[in-house]
Amino acid sequence: MTKTELINVIADKASCTKKDAGAALEATIAAIHESLQNGEKVSITGFGTFEVRERGEKTCINPRTKKTMVCPPSKAPAFKAGRALKEAVNK
Repeated sequence: MTKTELINVIADKASCTKKDAGAALEATIAAIHESLQNGEKVSITGFGTFEVRERGEKTCINPRTKKTMVCPPSKAPAFKAGRALKEAVNK
């Protein structure tokens, strides 16, 4: 499902215009983005949790030169599905 398709589904289910559905989706994504930038967790009951996870320093291989190098530590966004979402997918 693309973003446009998601906006169409939101507009149908919420009985609102596509413009309003698009604005609501953009606001939701912006709020999640901002919270993750601040290092906060975002929990949506029945759906899941978005969080930032720390990746440690590791040794990796440059595919072009085949030389070993050290990749610095970094942060990565992660999503953990909630129980209700897992059950809905497994039905």
